[in-house]
Amino acid sequence: MNRFTKGRSLESPTPAGRPTPRRPRAGLSGRVWIVWLIGLLVFNVVFYGPLFSHTSSSPTVDLPYSTFLTQVDTGNIKTAVISSSTAGGDFKSPYKDPKAGTKYSHYTTTLLPIDDPGLPGILRAHSVLITGTSSATPAWVTVLSVLLTALPFLFFIALIFFVMRAARRQQQGLFGFGKSRAKLYSEERPATTFADVAGVDAAKAELREEVDFLRDPAKYQRLGARIPKGVLLVGPPGTGKTLLARAVAGEARTPFFSISATEFVEMFVGVGASRVRDLFDRAKAAAPSIVFIDEIDAIGRRRSGSGPMGGGSNDEREQTLNQLLAAMDGFEPNEAVIVLAATNRPEVLDAALLRPGRFDRQVAVDPPDRLGRAAILKIHTRQIPLAPDVQLEPIAQATPGMSGADLANLANEAALIAARTGRTAVEAADFDAALDRITLGALGAALMNADERRTASYHESGHVLVAYLLPNMDAVRRVTITPRGRSLGVTQFLPVDDRRSYRRDYLLNRLAVGLGGRTAEEIACEDITSGAQNDLQMVTHLARVMVTQLGMADELGPANFGGSGDGGVDGNPYVAWEPKDHSDETALRIDAAVLRLIDEAHRHARSLLSEHRPALDALAAALMHDESLNFEQIVAVIQAVQGLSVAPSDLSKCPPVPHAVLVPAR
Repeated sequence: MNRFTKGRSLESPTPAGRPTPRRPRAGLSGRVWIVWLIGLLVFNVVFYGPLFSHTSSSPTVDLPYSTFLTQVDTGNIKTAVISSSTAGGDFKSPYKDPKAGTKYSHYTTTLLPIDDPGLPGILRAHSVLITGTSSATPAWVTVLSVLLTALPFLFFIALIFFVMRAARRQQQGLFGFGKSRAKLYSEERPATTFADVAGVDAAKAELREEVDFLRDPAKYQRLGARIPKGVLLVGPPGTGKTLLARAVAGEARTPFFSISATEFVEMFVGVGASRVRDLFDRAKAAAPSIVFIDEIDAIGRRRSGSGPMGGGSNDEREQTLNQLLAAMDGFEPNEAVIVLAATNRPEVLDAALLRPGRFDRQVAVDPPDRLGRAAILKIHTRQIPLAPDVQLEPIAQATPGMSGADLANLANEAALIAARTGRTAVEAADFDAALDRITLGALGAALMNADERRTASYHESGHVLVAYLLPNMDAVRRVTITPRGRSLGVTQFLPVDDRRSYRRDYLLNRLAVGLGGRTAEEIACEDITSGAQNDLQMVTHLARVMVTQLGMADELGPANFGGSGDGGVDGNPYVAWEPKDHSDETALRIDAAVLRLIDEAHRHARSLLSEHRPALDALAAALMHDESLNFEQIVAVIQAVQGLSVAPSDLSKCPPVPHAVLVPAR
C-alpha cells in the first residue's frame, strides 16, 4: 500500500488558504501508566533495600571497647576502619559470643566518649590494617536517600491517580454516549490512493472531481460552481466502496473521518443524534475534510408514516436520520466538508436523504470486468512471489462476476496453498486449486459406492454434452465427480467474456443445460435421484425471471410482473418473498409460462442426449475412470466417439469404452 509522503502538517495552510487545527494529542493510555507503576515498584525493591538497609552475608557483633582491646592483644583483629566515633572491621578468626555461642566475622565498637590517643599505636603493634573514614554523608547520598524514601509514597499516589482516572473514563463511558466514535485518519497515517484501486475506472473518474475541489476549491468558486456536498457509493458487497472513499482522502491529503452507521444507534433515544452532531462538529473543525459513513442504510431507511399502521417518528433511528439531514443542510456552500456514504441497498433509502443538496451524486461501483479483474489481481499479487507460469489474464477470464474482495481472497488462498506445500513461489496450479476451493468448495473424499459414482458420472456428463452440442454456450472448464463442498459432482463453465446483456436463445439453452443432468439420469439410470435439487432451483428461478421481469414469454408479452430485482439472471434463486402486484389470473398464466419453458428445455435436452447416447456413455465412462476431465479431454472423448457405434449397456453397469477414448487426466 502506498503511504502519504511527508507533507504539510495539520497546522500548515490548506489549499483553501485556511489553517487546519492540529489534532489534540491523546493522554497516556492505561498500559503506559501500568508500565510506569511497575517500573517504580521494581526500582524501589532493587535499589532502595541494598543501599539503605545494610545486610551482610555474615553477622556483625557490637563489642564493648574493653573486649575490642582484648581481641587486639590476642592478635584476632585483622582490619580496623576508624571514624571520629566508631571503629569496625574484620576478625582474623570468627569470634564466638560466650553467652549465645554465635560466631561473628565482623565487629563494631564505640570510641566516644572514650578518648584513647594510644589506640593507633596498639593497633600498629599488632599489625592491624588501619583505615580512616569521615563521618560526613555525601550530598548525593542524602538526596538519593530522600528520593528513595519517598518512592513508596509516590507509588501509592500514582496508583490512586490511575484508579481515579479509570473511574472517570468509566463515568464518561456511561454518561458520554453522545460522543462520536468515528476514526480519524490524518495525513500522517498510512493511506490509500487511487493507485491501490483498480477495476472501477468510471467511479474513480467521478471521484477525481471531489479530490480536485479539496485540493483547489478556488478553481470552482471563481466560476460560481458548488461542489456536491454528498456522494453516495452504490454497489454490491466487496466491490471496493470503502476502499474508494479512503482513496479520495488519500489523494486529497485531508483528514478522513470513518464510521459505520450502526455506531450511531443506541438503546436510548437521542444518542445517535448527539453523535451525528459531534461528528460533523469535528469534521468542520478539521475542514477541509471527508466524512465517510459506511452502510448508511442502517440509519437512512425510509421513515415510517404516522397513523395506526405507522410507527411514528420519535424512535431512535428516525431521530438520528433527521439529525443527519439537518447536519448536511447545515453545510455552507463550499465549506470543504464532503460526505461520502456507501450502501448496497439504495432502494431502501429515504427520499429526503437522496435529494440534491444532500447526496447530489450516486456513483455506481459495479463488479469489475475482465480487464478490471486482471488489474485488481496485479495489485493483490504485488507482495506475492509468482512463478513464471502464472498469467493473470487467464485467471481474470476464469473469474467472471468476482468482486475485488473475492479476487483478494483468491490471491491469498493461492499463497496459502503454496506455503502449505513448501513452495517458494506461487504457481499457476495453486491459483487453479484456490479457484476450485472458492467456487466449488472444499475437496471431499472420492465416491466409493459404485452406484453413486455411475449416477454422478451420467449426471455431470449430461450437463457437459448438452452444453457442448448447443450453440453459443459457455465452454466447460472442468467436470468432476469428486465431491466438492455439498455436491457429489460439479460442472464448471468458462465464459468467453463478461455478459451484460442476455439473448433469449442463450437463456433457453441455459435451461436445457441445467436440466441435462436430470435428463441423463432418466435415460441411463433406473430412476431419478435427489442430485438435481440445485439444478431445479436454478432452472425454475431463471425461467421465472424470464417470464416476470424480462418479458420473454410469448403468451404474456413484453410486460413486467414484479418480483425481486436483485440479482436478475445470475442472482440468488432462493428468494424468500416477493411482492405480488398482479391478479390471481395473471399468476396462473405466469406459472403456466414458467412450466412451459422448463418443459420445452427438458424435451430439448432429452432429444439431444438420446440422439448422442454413445457420446454420453463415453463421457460417463471417462469420468468413472479419471474422475475429472478438463476442456481438452472432454473434446477428445466426444470426437473419438464420432462415427463409433457404442451399444447402450444394461442399467446395472457402465458401458465399455474404447481404449482410445480414455484420456489420461493431467
